[in-house]
Amino acid sequence: MLKGPDEWLSTHADRSPDRRFLLLEDGSALTYGHFDELVAGYGGALRQAGVKAADRVVVQAGKSPEALALCLACLRIGAIYTPLNTAYTPAELEYFLQDADPALLVLDQEADRPKAVAPGVPVETLGDGGTLSAAARTAPPHREQARFDLDAPAAMLYTSGTTGRPKGAVLSRRVLASNAAALARIWEFGPEDVLLHALPIFHAHGLFISTNTVLAAGASMVFLKKFDAAQVMAWLPRCTVMMGVPTFYTRLLERRELDQAAVKGVRLFVSGSAPLLPETHRRFKERTGHAILERYGMTETLVISSHPYHGERRPGSVGFPLPDVQVRIADPATGEVLPAGEIGVIEVRGPNLFDGYWRAPDKTAQDMRPDGFFITGDLGMLDAEGQIHIVGRSKDLIISGGYNVYPKEVETEIDSLPGVKESAVVGVPHPDFGEGVIAIVTPLPGAELDPNSIIDALNGRLARYKQPKRVFIEAELPRNAMGKVQKELLRQKHRGTFTTV
Repeated sequence: MLKGPDEWLSTHADRSPDRRFLLLEDGSALTYGHFDELVAGYGGALRQAGVKAADRVVVQAGKSPEALALCLACLRIGAIYTPLNTAYTPAELEYFLQDADPALLVLDQEADRPKAVAPGVPVETLGDGGTLSAAARTAPPHREQARFDLDAPAAMLYTSGTTGRPKGAVLSRRVLASNAAALARIWEFGPEDVLLHALPIFHAHGLFISTNTVLAAGASMVFLKKFDAAQVMAWLPRCTVMMGVPTFYTRLLERRELDQAAVKGVRLFVSGSAPLLPETHRRFKERTGHAILERYGMTETLVISSHPYHGERRPGSVGFPLPDVQVRIADPATGEVLPAGEIGVIEVRGPNLFDGYWRAPDKTAQDMRPDGFFITGDLGMLDAEGQIHIVGRSKDLIISGGYNVYPKEVETEIDSLPGVKESAVVGVPHPDFGEGVIAIVTPLPGAELDPNSIIDALNGRLARYKQPKRVFIEAELPRNAMGKVQKELLRQKHRGTFTTV
């Protein structure tokens, strides 16, 4: 029977309590037995705080063993874990609290508390001396492994499209368990593997795709608080697998010591969350002898496809659909299924598919076909062998450094600035982040705008990764006959902003 990540943890803790689970930056380690006790403590603390099954627990906290334990504790008691990017401002946090209607908000420190917390939402803290951490040490531990329905909601991750505010994608226990089990199998994870984990854990990549695959296999991971190229190079000799975003690999390529000898113990490098440039793929293989395994996924689906573990890993392809995952290419307008070699919208069906958007049935129905296929919004094709090739996005979503950026949200902030008539925000190729956010801004008559002043004005109003890296002042924005801004013309005009010929 398919198990969930919390059940895998308990099983490994019972069978191999002394096996290392987390290796920390200071050289210390947490075994499966110790970590299971930590999860039991947080489960007890959540129960003591009145959290019940199906309650949302919103967490905006830094990466730590405690934050990871809190996630698994939520799964163990049946609560819906809802992590938020730590870069979100207090103003942005207010929206998520109102939308998620949580039973509990967990922050790092009391000083992080927003000025106006949604009425009735209790706040606990997780950092040193935090209230929830203290309760986890004294509350009766919750060790019971309840048998929840696999289709019960387990997590909610917010994702942005091109219209409206961010939406909560609800993921069931089945989604988390089936995806991790499939990845552990096709990537041949075993108890002897050590994953280098330098990803954030408020994102599906670091929280579920990486961590749950380790739990499914009973493996270990080096748990770094953030990506630092020098620190990663120091830890790589002790690791067998690394998962990252394209930015990680471009930064490693800047290190002189990166060569085959430096990675001789690593069997697999995986990249996801953003397109990997073919040039990065080529240079990394030349330096290390490793072809990076690229995979494709979304918040709503977790991993959809992967390069093969054995066989050619082709730059420009994101590999084959995972076992039990169905992928087809359809005409975006009619939904007609297209043959191999033709470009259309990528649609997905399988056990990896989310339950729907939180309290947004109309949006959920809009993105689903009647036969259960999810419309990803990504444009691509299937080749004759069945590999997926992504050629673009039908939506204007920007993925910069692995994070989603919703252009309209940025444009709204820019348009509210003095002297601004209107703006258009697009993503263009960036050698480090995959895509870099830029803004094209038009002034009101008689107004003089300074690009740097616009960037400075967005500090504190938007998370850093959403802010434009470059601003261009132009008299007008290009429009079609219907008056719609032609963003593709802007992308073409400015596509060389961050690249050199």
